[in-house]
Amino acid sequence: MTLDHLFRGAVRRALLCLLLAPALAFAADEPVALQGDVSSAEEGKMEGVVVSAKRADSTISVSVVSDAKGHYRFPRGRLAAGDYGIVIRAVGYDLEQPVTAAVGGKPARADLRLKKAADRVSQMTNAELMVSMPGSERDKRNLLVCVTCHTLQRVIHSKYSAEQFTTIILPRMQRYVNQSMPGAPQVRKGERVMEERGEDRIEIYKEMGAFLASINLHDRDNWTYEVKPFARPTGAATKVIYTEYDLPRPLIQPHDVVLDSKGMVWYSNFGEQNIGRVDPKTGAVKEFNVGISKPEFPTGILALRNDREGKLWLGNMYQASIARFDPATEKFNFYRPAKEDDLPSTQLNQVAAMNSGVDGKVWAQNSGFAGVHRFDLATGKVETWAPFKDTGTVHNIYDVISDSHNNAFFTDFRQQEIGRIDAKTGKVTLYTIPTKGASPRRGSMDDRDRLWFGEYRGHKIGMLDTKTEDIKEWTVPTPFSAPYDVVLDRTDHAWTGSMTTDRVARLDIKTGKFTEYLLPRETNIRRVFVDDTTPRPTFWVGSNHGASIVKLETLQ
Repeated sequence: MTLDHLFRGAVRRALLCLLLAPALAFAADEPVALQGDVSSAEEGKMEGVVVSAKRADSTISVSVVSDAKGHYRFPRGRLAAGDYGIVIRAVGYDLEQPVTAAVGGKPARADLRLKKAADRVSQMTNAELMVSMPGSERDKRNLLVCVTCHTLQRVIHSKYSAEQFTTIILPRMQRYVNQSMPGAPQVRKGERVMEERGEDRIEIYKEMGAFLASINLHDRDNWTYEVKPFARPTGAATKVIYTEYDLPRPLIQPHDVVLDSKGMVWYSNFGEQNIGRVDPKTGAVKEFNVGISKPEFPTGILALRNDREGKLWLGNMYQASIARFDPATEKFNFYRPAKEDDLPSTQLNQVAAMNSGVDGKVWAQNSGFAGVHRFDLATGKVETWAPFKDTGTVHNIYDVISDSHNNAFFTDFRQQEIGRIDAKTGKVTLYTIPTKGASPRRGSMDDRDRLWFGEYRGHKIGMLDTKTEDIKEWTVPTPFSAPYDVVLDRTDHAWTGSMTTDRVARLDIKTGKFTEYLLPRETNIRRVFVDDTTPRPTFWVGSNHGASIVKLETLQ
């Protein structure tokens, strides 16, 4: 039994009594607060329609999914008394008319009649657009860069020519950091103009510009291809309930979401220099300013992870540090790399502190030069590894994760490798993922020292058994799913989310079967988190472009 397993077990027992009642509130025999049938002239009773209810004076919305008979139901424990606005998600359909429901002492009923949507394309996900549009697999893989900052709706509705894309749009986009989004762009420090990039970069722009102009509305009123939606959820994928917490400003980007031992929800703000805490009972939000050490550089926090003492660790990105935050004192401690490694390109995004109790050291990566740092918390000493220096190939160390002995494992996003740094000897070992160009992104270590990771361009879940050194892969069913991150729960289900599909995928690793849950609205998913303290594991994620926190609970 590992230290991680013991830690999780202790937290689980401590929280079980606190969380048991609300977690069981959606039992099959639970009294109903609101129910009804969903239907349309085209389909009759409709399965797989996401139905959301939100009180006008609340920042919390609750969503359920209609079953095979077209019926939906909200358990009484999930909707307090009040007037609720009802919205739906079903590509190709809108409500015939606005719907409100008064929830009170008796079960309320609201049957929902849907009509064909006037603009179906604007309801489509990135993945649905990628599958529908013409182009090579390589062309479409390149679009995965776009969805970091915005949806593909902006691309296909644009009217830019190939030349405009090549000379204006793509070079401008390249100057923006990854935490940019419409309404909040940030420019890279010292980014070169296109003419200084060389012929290779210009050729890439020309190729991509020609492709983008072939799928948008340049010189045409309609697209030259038919856009087809994916099938709606069925069966087990409808047995779910969602709770969504709106954050106080629309430009907040909750990149990573974690829970602490008291059940409070914490998030990193990808575009602003703060982290936040959400009370899941009330939806109340409190923000904590991280501080700026390099004012001329972009702001934003990426990684947010727990350690075993209840502290939170974060990656301070272009501010070139990692930080430890104590929720009890609300104080930060900062750790910076050596001066020779604090360059304009320095970017410390990820941090691994869960197993720092083994030797008092914390790992972080530096995507500025594909490096890994190790910080000694007692002495302040910083060690640095640059395993790909002078190799002649391009690499990007994206995430770093520690095992129970505090050895470091890192993902190489530009290639298909997982790396290991031995904590005692410093030796680097590389493991090659079977799928070429898999682009492993974020990951987590389970209590058996197996590393789970998302294969962003491989569209798969990957697992490295660090003891046997074997790698196993599972392909997520929905095309262009682009998994960002993976975490295993205590029931041997691996969870991942997608920037392109708005779906959360749960893999039963014993059977290899996936269940994919469609979220209530457009949700740009990054880091995923599973709360193993509840009777059924509960999934949490931030909507990085939607300024909200989403909780997903399965009903079976």
